[in-house]
Amino acid sequence: MSGQGAKNWYIVDGYLPYKGKVDGEPFEGHEAVMILNCQSEDAEVRMDIFYEDREPDRDIFIPVKAERVRCLRMDHPEDIGGIVLDRQLQYSLRFRSDKNVIIQYGRMDIAQPNLAYIGMMGYSE
Repeated sequence: MSGQGAKNWYIVDGYLPYKGKVDGEPFEGHEAVMILNCQSEDAEVRMDIFYEDREPDRDIFIPVKAERVRCLRMDHPEDIGGIVLDRQLQYSLRFRSDKNVIIQYGRMDIAQPNLAYIGMMGYSE
């Protein structure tokens, strides 16, 4: 990775967790993808969603303004081109951008009382 990011990114471990909420807490099971554009021009990012048992959803347009971050909640169809992801279903993501960007992924899993938050960088080329 050079020049403040890369143009191709992959997140292999997509798995939208249980949705429930923790009693008395604001935590809700979800996944999010953060896209950072450090460039002085807007980035045109395309996202593909791959599944185990069906054809991928391709070329979901995700604009990211210059010198801004864009957060995509994977449980909010309006953030991901109207796609509705089933919970507890394995999927993977590919991002292709016309500008170098940086992509990070996070999951809030509340399926057990101790909670778990996973944050990881995507793989880039």
